[in-house]
Amino acid sequence: MKKVLGTLILQLLVLSGFCQEKAATGATSGTTSGPPAWIMQGNIYEVNVRQYTPEGTLNAFAKHLDRLKGMGVQTVWFMPLNPISKVDRKGSLGSYYAVSDYTAVNPEFGTMADFKQVVKAIHDRGMKVIIDWVPNHTGGDHRWLTQHPDFFVRDSTGKAAMAVDWADTRQLDYKNPVMQDSMIAAMKYWVSTTGIDGFRCDVAWNVPASFWRRCIPQLKEMKSLFLLAEGDSAYLPKTGFDAVYPWHMFKMMEKVAKGERPAFSLDSVKQENDRMYPAHTIQMYFTSNHDENSWNMADYGTFPGPVHAPFAVFTQTMASSVPLIYSGQEEPVLRALKFFDKDPMAFDKLQRASFYKTLLNLRKRNAALSADASFRKVSAGDEKAVYAFVREKGKRKVLVILNFSGTSQPITIKEKSLIGSAYNVFKGAKEPVSSKKWNIQPWGYAMYEYTSQ
Repeated sequence: MKKVLGTLILQLLVLSGFCQEKAATGATSGTTSGPPAWIMQGNIYEVNVRQYTPEGTLNAFAKHLDRLKGMGVQTVWFMPLNPISKVDRKGSLGSYYAVSDYTAVNPEFGTMADFKQVVKAIHDRGMKVIIDWVPNHTGGDHRWLTQHPDFFVRDSTGKAAMAVDWADTRQLDYKNPVMQDSMIAAMKYWVSTTGIDGFRCDVAWNVPASFWRRCIPQLKEMKSLFLLAEGDSAYLPKTGFDAVYPWHMFKMMEKVAKGERPAFSLDSVKQENDRMYPAHTIQMYFTSNHDENSWNMADYGTFPGPVHAPFAVFTQTMASSVPLIYSGQEEPVLRALKFFDKDPMAFDKLQRASFYKTLLNLRKRNAALSADASFRKVSAGDEKAVYAFVREKGKRKVLVILNFSGTSQPITIKEKSLIGSAYNVFKGAKEPVSSKKWNIQPWGYAMYEYTSQ
């Protein structure tokens, strides 16, 4: 009874705080169905706070906000900000994903007041902020292990079981309704206290659908939140998530980049996703993220050198997508960042910043790249190497031509609706798109904007 009463008190405090914030700010309730309008032509930038600066703090990261705003970043995703467990800790600093307290900030990064100030700074620049949430498991000394031992799955010895094969974690028991209520209350706490705009939910695929059906509507009643699931299971968008991971597509991208599969193999994955997911399910496309960078050499190994560019354009322009850029890709940082120890990156050259700025600003200004804009393939060359398509919405249209090969490819545009004057996005000028044959360089890319009269 004490455990239930404690949870109810926490929920009442969270609700009270949220109501006070609404009264003070004039905030309105959100919607429980569909993604927020602001993400449709938006983008996501993942922040690895520990490695972002020599200091590794929120305040140090905040000094980069004007630069990121100038590059076109719209939504900032912070990797987990919670304190990290010390029991069974990996490395000197531990994993972000071994949480010891769901309602506190890791002192390594700063204070809750620091984070609230960063959220305000992000909002003041017209940007959004989401945080990484770890609902599947806790770290090895989370306070719930002593305060609520029945919140955890038990192993054969009666101890709290580790999650998957991560020795520094403990698996939460979603058969316990009080644990579920406590998890929802903690998530509400961050929304009401800090004003964040959504969550990226870690290992969402291992949390029951019944929980998400309870949790997500309650969160979305608070404000217009964006919910991103780490996973590609078909049940996730059906439970209320706005976006999922495109793992099947990413794995095919890797094969195409290596020359193991032809460019048109990407079509089979798209068709599979179209059959599997509800209409207009958003997928977060990327060439790298924290896992892929640290463990699988993305993007410097998976899409090395010039190979990166056409795949980056692909992730920024594909149908039903929101694009992701990981910390340091604009530099680019061409190494695996350490996961459990300090390993700061530097931002000295920003060699890809202009490239990304062109892509991010195009998506922002052109509805043809909205997550709900139409998509159709276009014949432009050898489909084993050339991948061309049109995105279209209303009077706006964008033609994308990508060379996924290391050899020059002849290009011929035959479709009459694409012949005529268009804006060459990367050249920054209007030029005629004709039916005459031309060559696209190895790992080349071209994009054209059209406006119907």
